[in-house]
Amino acid sequence: MKRDKASTWQFFSDVITETMQELQNSGTFINLLKALGKERENKMHFYDIIAREESGRKKIKALQKQLLNVKKERQVEVQSRNEYIVHLKDQLQEMKAKTNMENRYMKRNTELQISQTQKKCSKTEEHLLEEIEKLRLKTEEENRIHVEIEMFLRKEQQKLEEKLEFWMEKFDKDTEMKQNELNALKAAKASDLAHLQELAKTLREYEQVIIEDRIEKENTRKQIQRDDLELESAIKLQAWWRGTVVRREIGSFRMPKKDKDDSKESKGKGKGKDKDKRRRKK
Repeated sequence: MKRDKASTWQFFSDVITETMQELQNSGTFINLLKALGKERENKMHFYDIIAREESGRKKIKALQKQLLNVKKERQVEVQSRNEYIVHLKDQLQEMKAKTNMENRYMKRNTELQISQTQKKCSKTEEHLLEEIEKLRLKTEEENRIHVEIEMFLRKEQQKLEEKLEFWMEKFDKDTEMKQNELNALKAAKASDLAHLQELAKTLREYEQVIIEDRIEKENTRKQIQRDDLELESAIKLQAWWRGTVVRREIGSFRMPKKDKDDSKESKGKGKGKDKDKRRRKK
């Protein structure tokens, strides 16, 4: 019995351990359901024991009835024997002519048969009483074992129901917590996405400003190049015009008349020099 209790405790400990591991790994409790099914099978086994107990009681009743019938039969038989003795006595009285030896023999024979029959009946009765006592003890033992097992199973069932309720409540709380975390992550994702969209919009605006600034700088550079070219062209044009005015003596650059003769030779030389310069320029 102690070994059965130890193995039962070990079985429930293993079931609880496997159920906790399964809940931690996959969030299910299939092993617990299987264990409960097995306990239901054990309960059906105890119901079978009860049925066998009922059958034993019926057998006891049948044996008691059979014992009563046997007693009645034996009583009838004894009564018949007694009647037979009375009849023999009557015959003895009627047959006084017979010898005393025959009467003694018949009497002893009858008494011996009666004693044998009584012994046989007593032995049968003792045997039946022993069987009844054995069945009664066996029934009491089975009842006691059944009550102990039933109490133990009820306690274990209560413990398992409490643990099942605890794990179901824990499962609901964990599910709610994870759902809240998921909702928070979704909200954070939406917020980050909106922030990212704002940053992308700002980046596009900055890119547009940079492009416009580059275009403006390029236009400014081209305008400066154009202004420099115009300035250089104007300077060259002014230089050419001044040279032309000086050479042709236009306006305030005309030389006095008294110096004409003296400067003819120099003009000829100057013209030659000018021709050389023009040739060199060409």
